[in-house]
Amino acid sequence: MTSPDLTDANIEKLAELFPTVVTESVDADGNVTMAVDFDLLRQELSDHVIEGSQERYQLDWPGKRASAVEANIPISKTLRPNAEESVEFDATENLFIEGDNLDALKLMQESYLGKIKLIYIDPPYNTGSDFVYSDSFSQTVDDYLRESGQSDEIGARLISNAETNGRYHSDWLSMMFPRLRLARSLLSDDGAIFVSCDYHESANLRSLLDEVFGRSNFIAELIWQHSVQPKGYTDTVSVHHNTILGYRRGEAFALQPLERTPEHNVNYRNRDDDPRGPWRAGDVRNALYRPNLRYQLATPSGGVIDPPENGWRWSRETMQLKIETGEVVFNESETSITRKIYLDTLEGRAVESLWLGSEVGTTREATTEVKRLFDGKAVFDTPKPTKLIEQLLWIAGVGEGDIVMDFFAGSGTTADAVMRANAKDGKNRSWILVQLPETLPPTSEAAKQGFSTIAELARERVRRASKRASEESGLNRAHFDSGFRALTVDTSNMIDVLRAPDETGQLDLAELEENIKPGRTGEDLLFQVLLDWGLDLSMSIDRVSIHGHEVFRVEDGALIACFDGEVSPELVRAIADEKPVRVVFRDSAFGSDDARINAEQVFREVSPATDVKAI
Repeated sequence: MTSPDLTDANIEKLAELFPTVVTESVDADGNVTMAVDFDLLRQELSDHVIEGSQERYQLDWPGKRASAVEANIPISKTLRPNAEESVEFDATENLFIEGDNLDALKLMQESYLGKIKLIYIDPPYNTGSDFVYSDSFSQTVDDYLRESGQSDEIGARLISNAETNGRYHSDWLSMMFPRLRLARSLLSDDGAIFVSCDYHESANLRSLLDEVFGRSNFIAELIWQHSVQPKGYTDTVSVHHNTILGYRRGEAFALQPLERTPEHNVNYRNRDDDPRGPWRAGDVRNALYRPNLRYQLATPSGGVIDPPENGWRWSRETMQLKIETGEVVFNESETSITRKIYLDTLEGRAVESLWLGSEVGTTREATTEVKRLFDGKAVFDTPKPTKLIEQLLWIAGVGEGDIVMDFFAGSGTTADAVMRANAKDGKNRSWILVQLPETLPPTSEAAKQGFSTIAELARERVRRASKRASEESGLNRAHFDSGFRALTVDTSNMIDVLRAPDETGQLDLAELEENIKPGRTGEDLLFQVLLDWGLDLSMSIDRVSIHGHEVFRVEDGALIACFDGEVSPELVRAIADEKPVRVVFRDSAFGSDDARINAEQVFREVSPATDVKAI
C-alpha cells in the first residue's frame, strides 16, 4: 500500500558493509526497529571521529536534513491510468504522469530502478518567489530566521540586515535535493542527468549535484545561448545564456563526439559522387606562419595558385599526393583548392562547452515550434527548442530501447525531441514525462485557448508533436511509437482496513469487509499491482474475456490479472493452463477461504512456478 521505504533499504545495505554499525532501536509506537549507530559508522569510515560542528567542506542550508528524510519517507499513493487522455494506450511504451514529481519518483523506484539512460530537467528557476512545489518542510520567513540563527525563539532579530532572500535559496535547494537523490537511483550504470538553470542557482546547483552524484561524475558545464537579439541599453549585463550541468551515474557512461551525431552529419554531402562517400570542405591553409610551406601550386591546366599568407598545411610532396588521391580538389576556374574531410574517417570532435543558438536553437525558435503546433498561438512561455534536447540525446549516446525522462516536463519539449530523433533514424527510444497540474493564469494565451493546467497543455502539445513526427518518419513509420499512457498520481486504491481487535466494534466490521475504494477500476488496480511488483509500466496490455470474466494479459503472460467481484473455478483453471509468471485476483472475489485455497491448489498442480497473489 506504500512506495518502498528507502530508509530500511539503506540500512540493509549498510548492514552488508558494516554489520557492527546496525543495532536495534524503538520507534514512536514502541516497536523494535533496525537503526544505525552513527558513532560506530564514523569510526568505521575514519581514523578519527568527526563530531558535532567540526568544520568540513559541504553545502548546507536550513531544512537540508528534513529534505533528505523526505526522499526516504514512503507514501500511500499509486498511479491511476487515464485511457481517455492517452494515445494508443495498450501498445505504447511512453508515459505521461500528472502529479507531484516527488511522489512519482518514489512510486517508480522499483519499476525503473537503474533503467533510465538519460534524465533532462528544466526545474523552475529561483526568482525569489514562492514555489508551486511547496513540500512539507518549506519554511516561513520567521522559521528561516530562527533556524539559521538570525533570530531567537521569540522572533527577536539577532543580527542586522537579515538576509531573508536566503530563505528562497533554502526553499529551492530543499525542493531539489530529494528529487535529485531519487532520480539518481533511476539512472542506469551508463546513464546521465543534465539540469538547466540560470545564474540565480547555478553555483548552488553545482554543489548540490556534486553531493548527490559525486564530484568525480561531473561531465560538463554547458553554456546555451538562448537568445541572440540585443535587449537594449541599460546599466546591467544583458543575459543571453543558461547553464546546463551534466553528471553521469558512473564510469560506464561514455560521452559521444558531436561528429557522430545525425545533426552534424547533415553537413557532409557527396557533391561530386566521390566513391569514398559524404564529405565536407576543410581548410588548406596553415594556422601559423611557415615560410618553408609557401610555394606556388601548379594547376592541371598549367597555371599556378599563389600560397596563402601563412603557407599551405602540408609540404609540396604531401600536397601533390593528396591531389592525386582526390583528397584535395581544384575549383572549376582553378583559382583555389579545397580539402575533403570524409565522414567515414572521422573519429569525432570533442563536445564544446559553448552551445550557440544558431546550432541548437533559441527560445524564439522554440516558441515558433510551438506556434506551428497551436495554430500560431504562443501557448507556452520560454519553451526549450527541440534541437537542444536532441543534441543532449546524441552526446549521451541514447539509442535503441533506451528511456529518457523529464520530471519537470513543462512544455513537453523532451518528448517532442525524442520523437523527432526516432522519426529521423528509426530507433525506438521511449520517454517518461512528469508534470504538476499547475493552474494556468486566466489571462494567459493557453487559458484563452481552453486549457486549465500546464499538464493538460503539455499533453496536447505531445499529441500534436507525435502526429507531426509520425508523418515525417517516412519509412520508419511502421515502427514509430506515436502514443503515450496518461497516468495520474493519486491516493492508494486500497482502504486501510488494518485494525486492532480491541479497537474495533461489531458494527464496524461491515465497513471493513471491502478493502478497495469505491470507484476504482480494474485498470486502476492493475497499475498498482505493476508498481507493487516492480514491473515496467509500459508493458503491453491485452484485455480479453475468459469464461465471461474481464482478464488483463500483460506482456504475453508476464502477469495475468482479473479483478472481477467473483472468480469461477473455470477461470482459475483456464489462467493456470496459460502458465503465467504471475497472477493476481481480488481477495473478495473468492466466496470463502476454501475457494481461495482451492485456487492456489490448482496453480500448484498446473503451473507451480506461477507467483499467485490476492489483493
